Amino acid sequence: MNAELIAVGSEILIGDICNTHSQYLSKQLALLGVNVLLHTTVGDNPTRLKKTLDSAVKRSDLIILTGGLGPTMDDLTKETVCKCCSLPLFHDPITEKRIRDFFDYQKKEMPQNNRKQALIPRGAVVFDNHHGTAPGMAVTTKGVTILMLPGPPNELIPMFEQKVIPYLRQFSNSVILSHNLHFFGIGESKVDEILSDLLSQQNPTIGLYAKEGEVRARISAKAATATECEELLTPIIHQIQQRLGSFLYGIDCESLERAVVMAALSKGKEIAVAESCTGGMIASKITSVPGASNCFRCGIVSYSNQIKQNVLGVTESALFRHGAVSPQVAEEMASRVRSIANADIGISTTGIAGPSGGSEQKPVGLVYVGIATPSGCKSHRLLLSRGLSDERESIRIRSSLFALNAARLALETL
Repeated sequence: MNAELIAVGSEILIGDICNTHSQYLSKQLALLGVNVLLHTTVGDNPTRLKKTLDSAVKRSDLIILTGGLGPTMDDLTKETVCKCCSLPLFHDPITEKRIRDFFDYQKKEMPQNNRKQALIPRGAVVFDNHHGTAPGMAVTTKGVTILMLPGPPNELIPMFEQKVIPYLRQFSNSVILSHNLHFFGIGESKVDEILSDLLSQQNPTIGLYAKEGEVRARISAKAATATECEELLTPIIHQIQQRLGSFLYGIDCESLERAVVMAALSKGKEIAVAESCTGGMIASKITSVPGASNCFRCGIVSYSNQIKQNVLGVTESALFRHGAVSPQVAEEMASRVRSIANADIGISTTGIAGPSGGSEQKPVGLVYVGIATPSGCKSHRLLLSRGLSDERESIRIRSSLFALNAARLALETL
């Protein structure tokens, strides 16, 4: 089955809101074995929407429209669909009662324009909305199924998962299953080179995606069942693990910080962080992961030399002889915070994020990451500047990611 998604709303076109539905629905449809061929965004204009729909029904088996189901005059999705499909609208008393009940529960009077949402295309399947007033609907014309779903994510997502997925299963005779492999410390072009022979396969397929400091490989297989998909995916994943080794930090893992927290929890180890140039970013990333309270001891933002000395206990001689941005200070910061917190691993960062403050000896983008464990302490020297004037945030982010990855590798040795 081939599908396309049409997001309806002028607010999306002008950039007031971000269309997150396309990503969410594409992922969900892939799990059902549905191929998504096209994403389109149309403003609140019935003429342009009908033109888009007329084209869509000629090339797709399933069309999903999001938005334009509200009570106002510019919400015209179902009216346009009915015009495209030559279907009349009728007033559904059951739907109106559910909408009235929604307002009654909140002890509010239902505005009269909400009665518009109780108009349903003749013969449509109705998906009740338990989180708002706009029902979802499905109609079929000329062998094409058209779904209309509400725009707000807190309404669309539960409706899709609870009502629409069971409805769509009748159309699918296959499953597409994917796993995401996450890499750090290696570039996309190098991954492409190492996996070149695997990338040309048709089933499973492998797609590479790069983001700040990381590479993701999405591996997808299509088969009759999820079990058969896994049988196709497992040997490919094993080959990739063998080829890329420690660069692989997780499978279906949301982030490096999650990989670190999961590794620490699985080994019963605790982490403490002392940050200078990253300003608390590492601690923030770690504590964003549920369960981090069971492995994260503390984070100290020692931005000034005075705090490095008075709070962490970095020696005056190290600061005077080598400077705050040095391997010696990074190692002392990591060792001291580990000792203060009685943790298994101490992480530290000190560097020059810019745009000013650099010199010929210590340029902008120079960062040292310290890692202290029971077996000792070491530092890593990073040169993260690309010579741009607006890269301060990028340097801080990449410093944080490198520190997290160094902690992940250290945890493997404990």
